[in-house]
Amino acid sequence: MSDTGRPGEPEQRPGATGPTHRPAVTPQGDPGAASGWTGWGADPATPAASDPAGPAPEREPGERPGRPAWLLPVAAGVGAVVVIGVVVGVLVNRSGGDASPTPAASTVTAPVPTPAAQPAARTATTAFASALPTTVLQYALESSQEDAERIGAGALEAYTETFTDGDGGTLTVRAAQLETPEDATALLQQISAGLPTAPAADAPTASASAAPEADLPQSGDVTVGGAPVGTFTVVDAGDGTGVAVWQNGTAVFQVTAPLADVLDVYRAYAL
Repeated sequence: MSDTGRPGEPEQRPGATGPTHRPAVTPQGDPGAASGWTGWGADPATPAASDPAGPAPEREPGERPGRPAWLLPVAAGVGAVVVIGVVVGVLVNRSGGDASPTPAASTVTAPVPTPAAQPAARTATTAFASALPTTVLQYALESSQEDAERIGAGALEAYTETFTDGDGGTLTVRAAQLETPEDATALLQQISAGLPTAPAADAPTASASAAPEADLPQSGDVTVGGAPVGTFTVVDAGDGTGVAVWQNGTAVFQVTAPLADVLDVYRAYAL
């Protein structure tokens, strides 16, 4: 019996396949990786089974790992999207640049006509008479006299005035001042009752310039500062002229003018 064995146990000897102790574990944790040890009972001459995928390529210290396989298709897709966006933007800008700009709408306002003749001096000097205009558009005061008919109808003062444009065109204004708005309303109703309601059958044909005034009669409220102070009525007299009558508080006015001018004269009259 050998001194190294235990009683009843056979003596252990080194086998043909290598030492009986485990080899030291390498720092990477792979036993025998540095010494070539292939495992218990393996033939040292036989290399260890390799990874089906093959050994990983060795990298130099500091070398970056390779790009993932999916990165290249994604980058290509992003680049295509950017290129498409640039092309669309260029086409949109080019289309917008080729379009002709829409001109802004403009309103052409004709100059207000002014009289060619100098207005005559009015003899009446009362506050009401002095407030009456001496020019209306292209018409200038030619004469002024007291209106006895209106005074007989209850007016405190009244005037009949003729205006001329210096070229044969005339208009007549009858202005009356009443004591109260109620008196003025009563006079206005009396005058309006005598106005023609339709052109006469033998009335002359209106000229082209009178076409905008063909939509007569017209009527509505007279307002001052947004508050109603009376009413107005404009009609076609049927003889190539138009008549406008209106109330402004205690004053009543009647204008007879060429049909083409009657509405403009009513709107331009200062009172």
